[in-house]
Amino acid sequence: PQCSVRQLEEDVSPSRLMSHKFRALTVSLLCLDLLPALSGEDTTKSFFQELVNILLSYVCKSFRRSSKVLDFHHPHQLREGLEGFSLELPDQPENLEQLLVDCRDTLKYGVKTGHPRFFNQLSSGLDVIGLAGEWLTSTANTNMFTYEVSPVFILMEEILLKKMQEIVGWSEEEGDGVFCPGGTMSNLYSVLLARYHFFPEVKTKGMTALPRLILFTSAHSHYSVKKSAAVLGIGSENVVVVKCNDWGKMIPAELESSILTAKDQGCVPFYVNATAGTTVYGAFDPLNAIADICESHGLWLHVDAAWGGGLLMSKRHRVKLQGIERAWSVTWNPHKMMGAPLQCSAILVKKRGLLKDCNQMCAEYLFQTDKHYDTSYDTGDKTIQCGRHVDVFKLWLMWKAKGSEGFESQVNKCLENAEHLFDKLKQRPDFELVFKSKPEHSNVCFWYIPPSLRNMSPGPERNRRLHEVAPKIKAKMMEQGMAMIGYQPLGDKVNFFRCVFSNPATQTEDVDYLLEEIASLGHDICIRAETDL
Repeated sequence: PQCSVRQLEEDVSPSRLMSHKFRALTVSLLCLDLLPALSGEDTTKSFFQELVNILLSYVCKSFRRSSKVLDFHHPHQLREGLEGFSLELPDQPENLEQLLVDCRDTLKYGVKTGHPRFFNQLSSGLDVIGLAGEWLTSTANTNMFTYEVSPVFILMEEILLKKMQEIVGWSEEEGDGVFCPGGTMSNLYSVLLARYHFFPEVKTKGMTALPRLILFTSAHSHYSVKKSAAVLGIGSENVVVVKCNDWGKMIPAELESSILTAKDQGCVPFYVNATAGTTVYGAFDPLNAIADICESHGLWLHVDAAWGGGLLMSKRHRVKLQGIERAWSVTWNPHKMMGAPLQCSAILVKKRGLLKDCNQMCAEYLFQTDKHYDTSYDTGDKTIQCGRHVDVFKLWLMWKAKGSEGFESQVNKCLENAEHLFDKLKQRPDFELVFKSKPEHSNVCFWYIPPSLRNMSPGPERNRRLHEVAPKIKAKMMEQGMAMIGYQPLGDKVNFFRCVFSNPATQTEDVDYLLEEIASLGHDICIRAETDL
């Protein structure tokens, strides 16, 4: 019979975590008593059963709205130790009981990012199938560089990448890719590949053999583009930041002008980054217009769809990425809108073979040419890394469990939650929207206006006081621990809240709760006038 989450959690509550027999044994048992120790099988089974109970208790609590999102403590409190939980490393081994307590406390003092009321990051939620995939991945503990050590996972990656390339809109004859440790690395690959495509001599001769290269990205793009230029020796000053309109979209005419200016200065433009789903506003750059400009100037077009790529799964919303099929490379993070556990990011490349040509070093101890199988499946020489974590299985398993239609429903629901929040905010005099138009993505940006500021005229003094509101509410919220949301300033806009939806567990009741929580925590905030400071 099925049990409720509450019943399930009670069955695995800390007081019932360890059987009396095993609790008594763990005081004297050490890790040396686990496998591969002789006669260690039973002890290992019991240890893992207790550990699974801890994990299951945490999973169940993560979905309970009555549980806290976090039990906040300041860094010095955690470093000093809490209730027997110490971060210090001993010289002598500690027993298995202490290790299990440490596992429980590590989760206890962390943040439940799967909680329905965690709105703080673009990646949130706790997909049970994805979690199962991550557990299996860690159990397999293998590496993604050769088919001989990772045959099933290598084939899964190929199948997943082909599926994603098909969804982007590339033909069967096109497409390559690899899963990367996060969207920043995926974006770095795009710059690396673009530079090699136009200047293959850079691989052996370095940047001194090249002219001054210029790349372009919008003012609202992710900071990883500038970081990539710095890491690759191009230099962050050679990243031209293109102006955006009020909604955070790159202005094509400004891009065109910037390219012409760079050429007039004797520089060599080679790469444009367009964003499909900006981090703060959730804006989508006009991809077709940008692609036209790139084609006319012969530039590499990369689309950073780390956040917005998930909308490709939705028939209703994929139109927002119209033109993405014209990109030479695409970043897509399934650990965001698709809800895969961290980390799960892919760099998709239209030109097949470019990844290998750019990165291949032919290490003979790994990539022998006389192996007895098809060595084209030894994908390690396509990557910057040698060792590479298996990030594909959890996504493959989730896709099997949900199907493409399941992901579509999930994405649609997240954007419906955003529309619900937007509609609620429009109706309330104590909140103010950053944009009056309906959100394109699941980002909703707004200010809370406490009573002390509601009758103030717009101007520098009101802005100064309003700038302090969101941080004060966020601090109270974290101390209380029942919800979590992010804030930031942007351009000439003072600190505002940014609510993002990527958690399938979040319902409209959680959205309503968030607004009431912010209003309750912020109602009595009184920011002193500058003359009183």
